[in-house]
Amino acid sequence: MGGTMTAEALPDSQHRQPESSRRRRPTRSKWPVPPADGYTVDDFFALDDLPPHTELIDGSLVFVSPQRDFHTLVMYLLEHGLRRSLPEHLRVRREMAVVLGKRNAPEPDLLLIKSEAVKDRRLTRFDAADVVLAVEVVSPDSEDRDRDTKPHKYAAAGISHFWRVEMEGKDDLPAVYTYQHDAVTGAYLSTGVHHDRLKLSVPYDIDIDLTEIDRL
Repeated sequence: MGGTMTAEALPDSQHRQPESSRRRRPTRSKWPVPPADGYTVDDFFALDDLPPHTELIDGSLVFVSPQRDFHTLVMYLLEHGLRRSLPEHLRVRREMAVVLGKRNAPEPDLLLIKSEAVKDRRLTRFDAADVVLAVEVVSPDSEDRDRDTKPHKYAAAGISHFWRVEMEGKDDLPAVYTYQHDAVTGAYLSTGVHHDRLKLSVPYDIDIDLTEIDRL
């Protein structure tokens, strides 16, 4: 038996989507879809309204999670200690982007830079050649980047000194792991682990009481 099948019109109530369904539309990304080979540094600095402290690592955007109290206190402690005996040819900066190459612009927690690199107060970044020391305070979400990815990139870019700060021990005190660039291998060599006191003669005479974090 043959024939033509037709569909009856649905009631008007069945044509309309519930109000809640109409509100649940997919949201569009706030930022443009990245190129197939990732963002370049020029792309990165042209993007608007990125969250604070966003980094560019291997062409990808890396967002920062809310930081622990330890992170804030260590940054204050080290910044204050670095400034206390700072020579005239160096400057201290915190959370400023450093351009390491075409697709990398991380943001170290603290920097020692050459004074001549500070050309005006509108700067948003420094070149690797401007940086004498990069400091990273390790957070739960940044362990791999701070222990592996970033040190290798800082060393490859020729940054002379690198410090990694970890929260250690039953009292959650800072331990500072210090490294110096080896021009022959292009890698960092460990120069010590400092638990209660950070006393160094390079890149200049530095003496910081790390236990002071308990009094901040």
